[in-house]
Amino acid sequence: MTRSVQALAYARPSSLESTASGRLLGLETAGGMTPRGAEAHPRFFAGFLAAPQVAARGLLAVADVAAARYYQRTRPGSLDPVVTGNGDRLRFESFSGCGGVYARLDVLEEGLGGTETGHGTTNVDVNNPLREALSRMTGDDPMHLRVGPDEVAVSALGGSVVEKKVPLPDRWLRGFAEAQVASARFDLRAELTGAEAVRFLRGLPRTQSRGRAPLWVAQAGRTLRPTTRPGWGAVCLPGPDRLVALERVLRFATALRVYGPLPDGVAAPSAWEVTLPGMRLTLTLSPDPARGFSGEGGVLEALAMDDAAADAELIGVLLAWEPRIDPADLTEQSGLTVDRVRAALTRLGTAGRVGYDVADAAYFHRELPYDADRAERHNPRLVSARQLVAQDAVTLDEEMATVVSGERRYRVREADGVLSCTCTWWTDYRGRRGPCKHALAVRMVRRGAGGASAA
Repeated sequence: MTRSVQALAYARPSSLESTASGRLLGLETAGGMTPRGAEAHPRFFAGFLAAPQVAARGLLAVADVAAARYYQRTRPGSLDPVVTGNGDRLRFESFSGCGGVYARLDVLEEGLGGTETGHGTTNVDVNNPLREALSRMTGDDPMHLRVGPDEVAVSALGGSVVEKKVPLPDRWLRGFAEAQVASARFDLRAELTGAEAVRFLRGLPRTQSRGRAPLWVAQAGRTLRPTTRPGWGAVCLPGPDRLVALERVLRFATALRVYGPLPDGVAAPSAWEVTLPGMRLTLTLSPDPARGFSGEGGVLEALAMDDAAADAELIGVLLAWEPRIDPADLTEQSGLTVDRVRAALTRLGTAGRVGYDVADAAYFHRELPYDADRAERHNPRLVSARQLVAQDAVTLDEEMATVVSGERRYRVREADGVLSCTCTWWTDYRGRRGPCKHALAVRMVRRGAGGASAA
């Protein structure tokens, strides 16, 4: 597995302090992108939180996911959460070390007391002493939140005094992109009140035996009914123990909303959103605890399009750190079709430049603070498909194509725009995890990508 080391440099550790005017939560930032370009320690927010204890618990939940591995738990994750300022909200994001759980805390305008935020994205330091302090916090005394260095520290930053070096696998980077693509296909499937949400979540099994069929849930009156069969409107809940981070905020929950794709009889990803006073905490789960988001293949079709690269460059200029991105507006501004805009957004998601908010049913702009383009360059299926194209291994024949891979020949057929293949990958997944490398190579050649010529 390809990986690099991410160096996170902070001016000083984040801390929770008592002051004459109340508590001060100082979250220190590492290098990140802003409208002014790259900054070593960007400053995004300074103001009072409307619900301090809720915010503390929500931040801890995001940090819990960043430090967790829900599969092969012997190797904990350790990457600090990412924070984005979108002008009207702060978004704290993390991804589990196993790549199967994506968490996001949205502190909305009302949660920030109406104070605007700056614009940009960076990592924030969430160290063990801070976690302990936040865990002990009680009451709702005023709490001032600062995201980024204070004015005194800004003038004194001669160099970082705290540095963390953490492994950053390519599959973790791809997972961020795949989770966004999967979420864009979700619809609201169920909604519970706060009291019903607490009752349901606390009644879930804490473990799921390996090899067992995934759990499904469906709305039944005011609650959710667990079932082993994916009926109409059901939502997949693979590995219910992966929702444990939600317990941090359950006492403050006002509702639970569940999102997912239309069930087709097989395990699927899902999103679980707890609404809180002025905030939302969302966990998005991969289709299987043993299967992270990185191999889902939802981004491959967009990455295989030559024009998507140029389209993404154009759309990227128009993003403007908006908290809600409307493809229709981008279509009007760019002159591209809606399909090309959506393909460009998918490609930008692979580069960490957009995320997707299921509550708003909209994309949002952020710039992940690492070389996320590497995830595209090192995507195994994409790399293999490009090699097949470069080797002239693809022969086209109207609706059929032949791909020579090693000593084998594979037949790829197109029907209604969907490619199927005679390889084992297609037999196993039937396109549910994106195209195989053979179908992807055929798609490239049909579009004239990669320099190959049709027979």
